[in-house]
Amino acid sequence: MRPFAELEAAAGGLRAGDATPEERSHALLAIGEETLEHWLRARGAEPTQAKREGFRLLALHRQGCQDEPSFNACRETCREIVYHYNVIAAEPTAPDAPRQARIMAMLAMHLILFVGGKLQNARLGEFCCSARPLHAQID
Repeated sequence: MRPFAELEAAAGGLRAGDATPEERSHALLAIGEETLEHWLRARGAEPTQAKREGFRLLALHRQGCQDEPSFNACRETCREIVYHYNVIAAEPTAPDAPRQARIMAMLAMHLILFVGGKLQNARLGEFCCSARPLHAQID
């Protein structure tokens, strides 16, 4: 498993470059998976090889949320990575594909930063709009 600094550099390097949008999307999806593997291993879990909705990234996210509801803060980031992957896969030579790959790289970077921060501060993500304490104040 690559250290977070390497994952961050790889995601940053995939914002542009010589690789095709399709090649970049495959690499970025793998970076997302590797990022979630860090989270799971740090918690003593063996990362699943299963897929959810056809993607291991979504299965890893689901596994990472078990007993840790604040990890749900990165759920939409994972789903957006999958969305952009699908857009590129559907039409890899579309004029907009390079832009989709850049967005996917930014999302992968966001995931890396969130998981890295969460490993340093377990409370990260607790105060998003879906946090239980906020709902308790509204009710």
